[in-house]
Amino acid sequence: MTTSPLITTPFSATSTTDDVLAGIDLTGVRAIITGASSGLGAETARALTAAGAEVHMAVRSLSSGDKVATDIALSTSGRRPQVHLLDLANRASVQRFVADWEMPLHLLINNAGVVTGGLERTAEGWELQIATNHLGHFALARGLHAALRDGAAERDGSRIVALSSTAHMRGGVDFDDLQFVRRAYDPQIAYAQAKTANSLFAVEATRRWQADGIVANTVNPGGVATGLQRHFTPAQKASLEAAEAAGVFSYKTIEQGAATTMVAAIRPEFAHTGGHYLDDGQEAYTVPNDATLADHPHGVKEWALDPELAERLWTVSANLIDG
Repeated sequence: MTTSPLITTPFSATSTTDDVLAGIDLTGVRAIITGASSGLGAETARALTAAGAEVHMAVRSLSSGDKVATDIALSTSGRRPQVHLLDLANRASVQRFVADWEMPLHLLINNAGVVTGGLERTAEGWELQIATNHLGHFALARGLHAALRDGAAERDGSRIVALSSTAHMRGGVDFDDLQFVRRAYDPQIAYAQAKTANSLFAVEATRRWQADGIVANTVNPGGVATGLQRHFTPAQKASLEAAEAAGVFSYKTIEQGAATTMVAAIRPEFAHTGGHYLDDGQEAYTVPNDATLADHPHGVKEWALDPELAERLWTVSANLIDG
């Protein structure tokens, strides 16, 4: 259990991105947002652009990204994010993106995510959810390390924000069967594993890179209706409805869901400290691994913050990406 005081902010579950950014000028801040062509990513891109940041949207569909960027320009007096092609499930796509990036970077928001209804694999044979949600972002962040280091030197620090989920509480990382080769496939457990991995990445990235001025934190946006649920099976939908009925979560608007991302991205409370898990604009309390969602809907499980597991996952991930 966490014994040090938790980091608090003036924000809550009902705060919006505009609340967090009120009075903030982000001129000179350069940001990359993955999965920015819809949902939380699009709102994050809009809010940062409106505050003056130079925003780069990394998306799988250039046409969808261009439409969102145009809409943002119409709402921000002509300030238009730049749109780049990035498929996190494709190693070559991540490598091209990294190779083409030549500027200091101040903010990397690993927002993109997928949920599958059944077992899908990448060309390498990797389970698609861990490949996209974790391994792709891991490769991207590692490839952009020098840019983040240069950005930190420019602006007294750079930040990585990783999006996780309450779903991480359903399961940790199974190092013995990361890719679901031996165990029966359960898309909810696969998603939980990937979301736990997102948090462990932030823990280890901070340990390795804080001396370079880079910190990474994890956020739980809460229950938000986005395109992420479009591939849910009837069982997944029923599970979500049951959790809502039990009071595990209440739906937020897109603007409320992206607010915690904004807290981790721009608030001074998280400028030089990382490895934290944020929920509803605050650092979340840690709960035992055997805790239930019904009893602790807003906590973070120990397995998602364990430094030994974080270091092990980093090594496993690097071996896969470099192999």
